[in-house]
Amino acid sequence: MSHLWEAKHAYYCNEGNHYANGCGSDYKRWSDFLDEEADMDMDYNLVFRWDWVEGEDEGAEPFDGDVNYRNGILKVFFMGQRKGAYRWATVQVCRADEHAVRAFLEPRYRYLMRLWAPFETIAQEAP
Repeated sequence: MSHLWEAKHAYYCNEGNHYANGCGSDYKRWSDFLDEEADMDMDYNLVFRWDWVEGEDEGAEPFDGDVNYRNGILKVFFMGQRKGAYRWATVQVCRADEHAVRAFLEPRYRYLMRLWAPFETIAQEAP
């Protein structure tokens, strides 16, 4: 995968919470999302998944050749570990946003991997 919009996950993650209403946020552009979410604590707002979707089958628009055209929807999924609260955000994105989206996701990916790092040691010690 060389671009975020090319990633295909094996299973979907619902933009809805079975147990509570009002747990999602919608943003018209990436900069609006960053204004609200960029400084969040990674423990309290653990990003566990993202999906960048394009095309009518995904509820987005097809790419028209203009990298600044907001044809994509980025879905970011969070777990509030302290309260056990699941929430999500949908953001209208364009392909020109990819660099900034990667800059947001990368430290959260590294953080998630650090949470699982002890498993490597445990797995190696298992009989």
